[in-house]
Amino acid sequence: MNESGLPRSTTYDLFRWIGWAQMKAGEEWVRARDLSQTQAFTLGFLEQNPGAMQRDIATMTRTTAASVSSLLQGLEARGLIERRTEGGDERSKRVYATEAGIALIAGFEGAMEAAGESILAPLDPDERRTLHSLLVKITAELPQPTR
Repeated sequence: MNESGLPRSTTYDLFRWIGWAQMKAGEEWVRARDLSQTQAFTLGFLEQNPGAMQRDIATMTRTTAASVSSLLQGLEARGLIERRTEGGDERSKRVYATEAGIALIAGFEGAMEAAGESILAPLDPDERRTLHSLLVKITAELPQPTR
């Protein structure tokens, strides 16, 4: 403890700890479905962007075309995605999440909300409102995340 009675951690350390707890909850959820984070992220991307091109997936995952090809082969072997040729051009394959792929990742947002609720559980409603207000003030000055 320091002189103000706070643990010997900086505010930034505490933010990182909260982020780590949220990340671990996501990793556990994904692992329970026998997916890697990249596979789960790709399925989510394909649910939102049906018919994406392989190069779109490479951009989104920040990997190479070869890595994406391997990633998609694994998902395809499990019946979670399918690649379709469009317009008769074999070089122009579009990628779609199958119903099984979409069903597998269904519930992720709810699981992350539950993890967030668990993180905030020690706070009463007034403390939650205060924390929210302070975080809004802090984030107002930050660049906005892109989706």
